[in-house]
Amino acid sequence: MLTAIANHDHITIDFFYHGSTVSVRGISDPGVDLVIKITSPEGHQVMKQKGKIAGVLWMNVGQLKFEQTPNFYEVFSTKKVEDILSVEEREKYVIGYPALAKHVDITPVANEEEKTKWFDEFVKFKEGSKVYTTSFGKIDTKLNAEGSQDYYILTDWPYQAQPGDYLVSVYAVKDNKVIEQAQAKVNVEQVGMVKTLATMAQNSPAIYGFLSIGVALGAGVGVSMVFRKGGGSH
Repeated sequence: MLTAIANHDHITIDFFYHGSTVSVRGISDPGVDLVIKITSPEGHQVMKQKGKIAGVLWMNVGQLKFEQTPNFYEVFSTKKVEDILSVEEREKYVIGYPALAKHVDITPVANEEEKTKWFDEFVKFKEGSKVYTTSFGKIDTKLNAEGSQDYYILTDWPYQAQPGDYLVSVYAVKDNKVIEQAQAKVNVEQVGMVKTLATMAQNSPAIYGFLSIGVALGAGVGVSMVFRKGGGSH
């Protein structure tokens, strides 16, 4: 019964790209709560660890490695996930920050307290970059003529989300358990000149570097000519 359709499931990044929107709609059994999770593939991420040197200067003192970590993580639900899902179910399906914190492996940390501290900092950074969020109450639901439940949500898609494939997982929830799942996909792809430059930067960094310097010099000369022209008119 549970279905999931992601509209605008192919987002293209060109020179004029400033983000987009993604909507998820579908049908579920009536009377169930819903959780929608949108994630990128899990991977390896690194954060610089800062600390005081000689009790005075704040400097980089090391790196923290985050494994099994999605670069993009959004969770929307009809109610607070703590109120509709047991801890075991949240951890099983990695729903919500506490479950994600348990799922992620962070090194080096001395103990669980330190892991929690750095995970919280990691989430703050990701939320500030608009690629992590959790919220409830934004999914619209209504009974249709067939007696099933239609659901719909429209979300902003941040420009900070990297190109790649994203998985939309929808969970039907009842009696603190996930009783059904459905999935859809969203693809984000660079196109045109953006794709050409990104490929060049990856495969031919030297050429890309020379090209960047040439563009910067050209822009500098152009600005200089404009100001010189403007200065003569006064």
